[in-house]
Amino acid sequence: MEGLYMSRTGELVLGVISALFTVISIIALTFLVISGSAAFQDESFNAEIQQGLLTDPALSGQDAEMFIDALPGMFSAFGWGIIIVFVISLVLNIIGIVAVTKNKKPKLAGVMFILAGLFAGIISLTSILLYIAAIMCFVRKSPVQSVDQDEYYKTI
Repeated sequence: MEGLYMSRTGELVLGVISALFTVISIIALTFLVISGSAAFQDESFNAEIQQGLLTDPALSGQDAEMFIDALPGMFSAFGWGIIIVFVISLVLNIIGIVAVTKNKKPKLAGVMFILAGLFAGIISLTSILLYIAAIMCFVRKSPVQSVDQDEYYKTI
């Protein structure tokens, strides 16, 4: 039964494409968080936001000032949190890719792809590709070869 091997090229390709999308997302979000944090240091940018907040009759000047002071910290924390979640998704995706190569552990790969898809975002393109790869890992079975077939192929 050593000669029997099922190709998992589809799952592998979907996993690699998803990993590339995740890496691109991590790079883009890192750039966005760094440039956004730098934008909050600009006084004219803060003045624009404060002016927009002061036009709202429901907010007082003190509330607007508190919001302006808290906004950079919230933006930075939320942005880095999303980046960390994407890195976790990338690690799970890589574990799934390694598990599916050479048909080693397709069930483990399917679980890793599902978890990576959940961390990548419920309805993003990356997660949809990972869900498809996971379904393929669970549904496709290795071909079964009987003892009679083994002996037939050995005699040829």
